Amino acid sequence: MSKQNQPAGKAGKIIYWVATIWLSLGMVSTAIVQLIRMKEETDMMTRLGYPMYLLTILGIWKILGVITVLAPRLPLLKEWAYAGFFFTMSGAVISHIAVGDNAAALFGPVLLIVLTVVSWYFRPAGRRLPALSR
Repeated sequence: MSKQNQPAGKAGKIIYWVATIWLSLGMVSTAIVQLIRMKEETDMMTRLGYPMYLLTILGIWKILGVITVLAPRLPLLKEWAYAGFFFTMSGAVISHIAVGDNAAALFGPVLLIVLTVVSWYFRPAGRRLPALSR
């Protein structure tokens, strides 16, 4: 995508970095909580019906995803990281709905979905996959 085709030019870059920084902070903070197995997190995983080892898997993948999203280049890995964030957070929303949690339990995952989509949409050209030629 050429510079002229980037969403909103300079404003787009600002939106990208604000969304990406908040997304990264959200993912790293939840990853740490999962990796240290904070009591509230283990209680939630039990209530949702997931095994505790999933906390370690999610925590490691979130940290690797943040590193990938923040690193220069690597556009294909970035696509995978964004997809992983989206699937993880949408799975969290569905899991909370499935066990009858209230709307407050959905706030964090929904916010991270929104930040994921905004960061992905406004990413600069150097962080995108090259256009496929026909």
